[in-house]
Amino acid sequence: MLPLLGQAQSYRTDFKSKDYVDTAATMVWVGVSMDGQLPFGQIKESFRPNLSVGANVTAKTKSNWTFDFNFQYMFGGNLRDMTASFLGDMVREVGDEYLVIDGNGLESTLNFEGRYWYFGPSIGKLIPVDRWKNSGIWLRFGGGYIGHKIRISDYDFHVPQLDGDYLKLYDHRSSGFALNQFVGYLFNQKNRILNFYAGIEVFEFWTKPNRNFTLPEGSTANMKNKFSCLLGLRIGWNVPLYEKKTTTTFYYK
Repeated sequence: MLPLLGQAQSYRTDFKSKDYVDTAATMVWVGVSMDGQLPFGQIKESFRPNLSVGANVTAKTKSNWTFDFNFQYMFGGNLRDMTASFLGDMVREVGDEYLVIDGNGLESTLNFEGRYWYFGPSIGKLIPVDRWKNSGIWLRFGGGYIGHKIRISDYDFHVPQLDGDYLKLYDHRSSGFALNQFVGYLFNQKNRILNFYAGIEVFEFWTKPNRNFTLPEGSTANMKNKFSCLLGLRIGWNVPLYEKKTTTTFYYK
């Protein structure tokens, strides 16, 4: 008996076949990432290299344009040898430790770390380089808000000089506008398990103090924006939430 016109027949696609060519699709995913970054410019005077963790939501069109929103939290190790300069005679440096007289008349150890936070949108373009049309070289450009400060930890909570609002005199919290660029490789696999990206990322930012008064500078009213830069290697893992697939139905007589 001859099959009827209009009867559909399905086929199993072999994604591993060298003859298979992927189709660019509209996609939405969430991702997490990690960076290792080097500071340049004004921020390098006090901050050392840092690590960063981030999260993003990204939408990719069928024409491989991407639109996303990124958040990153960055944290560094001990500051460069400038700690005593802004705490003055309050702190005594002994080897790698910074000691301060606490409220009990004893010496407490202080810890100093750099902290950054960034959030903002970006636009990008995915350029396929082989048969996987949802993967390829990923170019991205964005802008947003960045802030940074010196995190001073008094683990014993016995130092009244750094308690409450007094701490704001020394944390040098600043913020401003930032630009962000990324170039790397993005891979989206059909089985939705192995989806990652890796590449080089750059931040350029112009910041000024958020505090009205800091030590040892004094009033911040006339301070101008200072330029800094972060250069790093970023890797990330994506979890697809949506993909608009192209379905083809075959007819035969």
